[in-house]
Amino acid sequence: MFGRRKNSDAAKEPADEAREAEQVVDGPDDSDAAGEGRRRTNLPPAPRPDGPWDLSEVSEPGEGRVDLGGVFVPGVEGMELRVEVAGDAIVAATVVLRDSAIQLQAFAAPKKEGIWGEVREEIASGITQQGGIIDEVEGPLGWELRAQVPVQLPDGTNGVQLVRFVGVDGPRWFLRGVISGQGAVQPAAAGLLETIFRDTVVVRGDGPMAPRDPIVLKLPNDAQMVPEGVQQDDQAGSKFSGGMGQLQRGPEITEVR
Repeated sequence: MFGRRKNSDAAKEPADEAREAEQVVDGPDDSDAAGEGRRRTNLPPAPRPDGPWDLSEVSEPGEGRVDLGGVFVPGVEGMELRVEVAGDAIVAATVVLRDSAIQLQAFAAPKKEGIWGEVREEIASGITQQGGIIDEVEGPLGWELRAQVPVQLPDGTNGVQLVRFVGVDGPRWFLRGVISGQGAVQPAAAGLLETIFRDTVVVRGDGPMAPRDPIVLKLPNDAQMVPEGVQQDDQAGSKFSGGMGQLQRGPEITEVR
């Protein structure tokens, strides 16, 4: 099933800031420290032997996947698929599975340079400025951020939401995933969400796009609207705290699979 809501901030990452020149300090026995501290930015896209995939790498992208135009999202039994809009454009899709979710968002990127390292730094800076905590680790999908984000809970008290930011650079595109719910807390609950991320196909297109421009999505042709405020029985078990916004319930579009 599909849900749709407006999110004016979903289209772009935070504004670019001036990059500081990287400094390398030479000294005896400092090779390990320098390698550990070196910024992982401005690097060419890494190999993707397990995906996500470019459209040119998949012979039948629509087989077992939902066609959203800019991305083909793997279909999983029992999943709920929500879309997010900025203005009149659909810019993100969120797959909800029970008490876990992953938001998928694709962007244009430079031809010979990945942007995930730089985006990670910007996300980390923004969250720490809000009083959150960031841990950069190498996980199943490569380098990722595991964040504790301050949020206001439904009862008005302050709390923390655990979120994982994952990303992969492709040929002239970048795919970001935001894992929340139990998938951000229990590794065993994230396995299927990680598989969905890996098996997503990105359709960049041949037209000119500025780096970080969102790759616009579309609704499937057979999607059906469910009026806003209608709560379906099989959704009652999916509970999320607020704060990140991508899991707020909006008008629903249901696809019969």
